Amino acid sequence: MKENKTKEIIELIKSSSFTIDDINEIENELYNKHPLKHNPVSRVQFVDVDKIEPNDYNPNAVAKNEMKLLEISIDHDGYTQPTVTIYDKDKDKYVIVDGFHRYYVMKTSKLINERNNGKLPIVVLDKDINDRMASTVRHNRARGKHSVSGMGKIVCDMIKNGATDEEVCNELGLETDELVRLKYTSGVAKLFENEEFSKSAKPTYQIEREYDPTQDVMEETKDGE
Repeated sequence: MKENKTKEIIELIKSSSFTIDDINEIENELYNKHPLKHNPVSRVQFVDVDKIEPNDYNPNAVAKNEMKLLEISIDHDGYTQPTVTIYDKDKDKYVIVDGFHRYYVMKTSKLINERNNGKLPIVVLDKDINDRMASTVRHNRARGKHSVSGMGKIVCDMIKNGATDEEVCNELGLETDELVRLKYTSGVAKLFENEEFSKSAKPTYQIEREYDPTQDVMEETKDGE
């Protein structure tokens, strides 16, 4: 019976034509039945780029030549990764968590925009503000791309929003000493000088790295002296 139903659905799809909105609606229904729905990539939506906006805390940065290379890559290969977003009900907008540069290419490249009818592939996370910022940092750090100033701002904002030092370390994959350096190099340490945090406490979220990100902090600090 189940096999017959599947065949009927496939035949119906083959014999029908769909708009992007139709496909998004079908994707939503399939997602609700998906056995691995905890993975956001199980529901990719194509959304008008004007319904998407950048966040105001992303510490990631890419050079101009890399942006041009990304445009060429999308021109030749299409979009191979969705932009990661959250949906802001108050704004009725999708706010970017990761993938700003894929969004930016869609916004600025007439060729890419027209080829995709102004639609950007996205996935949507269900996150609060601290989780959103932490997700952005985790994406950036996983690629080895992050800035000290941006990281310092995120650390500051997360603590202002009620996160403890240990929670910040766990969410962002920071070592204790790295968090201390970020506070001081970003000039936010004064805001939290009455806070206590044991350096002997081991964050529960630790990633083995081929390099030590704290060296990035130290090197960038030296450059700024």
